[in-house]
Amino acid sequence: MSLEPARLAELIARYAADVKAIDLVELDLRDVLGYTDYFVICSGNTDRQTKAIHDRIHQGLKNEHGLLPRRVEGLGEARWILMDYLDVVVHVFTPDAREFYRLEQLWGEAPKRAVGE
Repeated sequence: MSLEPARLAELIARYAADVKAIDLVELDLRDVLGYTDYFVICSGNTDRQTKAIHDRIHQGLKNEHGLLPRRVEGLGEARWILMDYLDVVVHVFTPDAREFYRLEQLWGEAPKRAVGE
């Protein structure tokens, strides 16, 4: 099953919010990057919580929409988990890793939407 990229980003953000992801942001990269349309960026307070966020997104998209990520990186250490759904790339950070990599600043020209709160 295929979902529109904006709808996919919205679902991912909702799943992350279900397990109390913090600082949830959606970056619209359609006019900035050629390889993806959106980044969904969020944090978990601990590596255990980042894994729980990953698990909720993974299970929700798999069970409810038949979607699996093309690849997942960083699950072992869980400081920065990357989930690649092609049109949407998910970044789940611990707060210190997010501060270190500063993806929002790197792609500062992209339209940004805070999700939840």
